[in-house]
Amino acid sequence: MSGSIVLDSPIIDTPASEYKGTSNVSTTNACKLCTPLGATLAFKGVENAVSFLHGSQGCATYMRRYIISHFREPMDIASSSLGEKNAIYGGGPNLKKGLLNAMQKYGAGVIGVATTCLTETIGDDVARLLTEFREEFKDLPLAHLVHVSTPSYSGTHMDGFHGAVKAIADQLCPGDMSSKAPQNARVNLFSGMVSPADIRHLKEICRGFGVEPIVLPDYSETLDAPALLEYENIPSGGTSVADIRAMSGARASIELGRAISAQDTAGTSLNGRFETPLLRLGLPLGIRETDSLFGALKEISGKDTPRDLLLERGRYIDSLVDGHKYVSGLKAVIYGEEDLVIGLTSFLAEIGVRPVLVATGAKNRNLAAHIEAACGNVLREMPPHLRPIIREGADFFDIVEEAKTLSPDILVGHSKGQRAAREWNIPLLRVGFPIHDRFGGQRLLHLGYRGAQSLFDRLVNLVLEKKQNDSDIGYGYL
Repeated sequence: MSGSIVLDSPIIDTPASEYKGTSNVSTTNACKLCTPLGATLAFKGVENAVSFLHGSQGCATYMRRYIISHFREPMDIASSSLGEKNAIYGGGPNLKKGLLNAMQKYGAGVIGVATTCLTETIGDDVARLLTEFREEFKDLPLAHLVHVSTPSYSGTHMDGFHGAVKAIADQLCPGDMSSKAPQNARVNLFSGMVSPADIRHLKEICRGFGVEPIVLPDYSETLDAPALLEYENIPSGGTSVADIRAMSGARASIELGRAISAQDTAGTSLNGRFETPLLRLGLPLGIRETDSLFGALKEISGKDTPRDLLLERGRYIDSLVDGHKYVSGLKAVIYGEEDLVIGLTSFLAEIGVRPVLVATGAKNRNLAAHIEAACGNVLREMPPHLRPIIREGADFFDIVEEAKTLSPDILVGHSKGQRAAREWNIPLLRVGFPIHDRFGGQRLLHLGYRGAQSLFDRLVNLVLEKKQNDSDIGYGYL
């Protein structure tokens, strides 16, 4: 469904270590989060599951703080709570005791175990420890145990997220063609780390084409739940184990994210083991990428795009005509998770905003080529000196220092850009994760024509608000 586009004059792509001709050996303010944090979010999208960190208690506390402040929902993360003694003698006993506690206190049906820097450094063999645990306590009704290796020193929260999703698919839907589930008409949808509102909208889009998706992970309810009279130890919702096991018999898999193409993912695993057809698309941000998703669903279902979705597309295009004069020619700095910044760059380029710097904390993602493919002729037609600078493995301190020289009109990314936006007196369009300094981050819609409409409206209103605030008379009509 998507391919690489080679430009005559490629986008500038310089590793973060070459910013000033020196080799960076430390990070001042990383443009990424802990690898196991992403894994805990993925496990939160499985029904009756508890996220479990094999490491020190401080890791769980830190990640709970980050997740709660964004989603405004309770976020329990179990921990093996290792101390100094365990760093010498190993964390096996603590892990086993912690698993029993999680099953007894939460009634967990699934426990997702993610490792931390400590346990990876001391070399705990988690797979072996879990095998021992199953044998030692085989007389008990045990939860399904899923484990993933997530040392923070060798990745980002996105690596942890995608690694956990693959671990779920591998360990809860095991086997090969000889154990394939009965063929069904459903479609596996690996949406990536998007908002609960985005997941709900993606399910709505699929069902509009008559396609019933198996979304993995589905935290659209567990991380954006309704108010309840009684507290639930494990929030309702999530992808059931039965649905995960049925993925091997699905008619196809759709994996959203261009930057994950070099990784071994849940989609590639199902394709290799069960020959489940795999379609990999970019995040449907803006017209081009959303059109690609709709084209894939049309191909799978044999049905035309529903009228209500076509109307959303038409209304969005009409708004671009109305609002183009406010945003055309603005310069934007974009930062955050790799697949999100690819989609945002495409979205901004097609509405007339010029991306001048695109940065992510991830490394070796071939970001420039993916941006070229997502943006198509929009960037190709720009003079080489006006094309965006691409940074991988970027430190946020360096992003801000370089952005100063580019005189941006707007920042696009998560809450870490707030200080720079305030210092430079420019708007910050808050997207992605984490959003700590505003309310409703879990309900922000980014995907589909409806999400593009929401982003465009927010962007235009930020520009108008700045004009009013900077004016002596305030403007009553714009």
